[in-house]
Amino acid sequence: MIKPNSRPNQSFSERKPVLTVVIIELLLLLAVVVAGAIATMKQLDYTAPVLISFSPIAIVLTIYLTVRRQWRETGFRSLRNIPTRDAKYYIPLLFVLGIITIKGFGELSLSKVSFFIFFTLLVAFVEETIYRGLIFKTLLRKSAVAAVMTSSILFSITHLLNALSGQSMTDTIMQLIYSLLLGAVLALLMLKNGNIVPLILFHFIHNLIQFLGNDLQDTGTLPYDLFILAVLIAYCAWLVWSHRMNASKPFKGRKQSNPIVR
Repeated sequence: MIKPNSRPNQSFSERKPVLTVVIIELLLLLAVVVAGAIATMKQLDYTAPVLISFSPIAIVLTIYLTVRRQWRETGFRSLRNIPTRDAKYYIPLLFVLGIITIKGFGELSLSKVSFFIFFTLLVAFVEETIYRGLIFKTLLRKSAVAAVMTSSILFSITHLLNALSGQSMTDTIMQLIYSLLLGAVLALLMLKNGNIVPLILFHFIHNLIQFLGNDLQDTGTLPYDLFILAVLIAYCAWLVWSHRMNASKPFKGRKQSNPIVR
């Protein structure tokens, strides 16, 4: 079999995977920082930096994936492509959603719900396409470990920018740990089935619940946060164990390649 590195007319991302990832991350950070500066100067709403930066990014991603015909290769596949035996690996995501729903919801209105549906869907599409799509796929050519760890770390680092919007350092550190573990879980699920759609749906619903939920700052959310972190650690361990068990099986009957790099 011809190895990817030996194919002629390789793309830039195939020849320089690490540099490609660095460029993608720097461009994303630059866009968010510039958008944050604009929002601060114009005293816009706290959602403005994301809207200003992510809206054009979403358009660029859509055009790129369409022109290059990369939708399927990036992981946009039917949910029916996920083997029935693998459905159990997504159940803990529902459990996490259930935990964050416990705090209930604040005062809702049609305009508020509609806005945050658009807002959280935008965030989910952009972040998942970049981190569990482009970055993950690019680094997977080097190794699965590099793809999972690097995409998760970069996903976590991006949330440092929340400190610029006035978020406390304690909340920022907790969010960094949370996003690192959650990023690892989503990357491991991407490694298992190569399907980004359930990850986008989870990310979307997760953020929507967070934005529409009650603000428990007065009573404290630490018990909830610590419990979810424990769940995510156990979830990561389960997915890693499952991947290693699958890799240790005899070649006969196993998939010949990772689903995302066909």
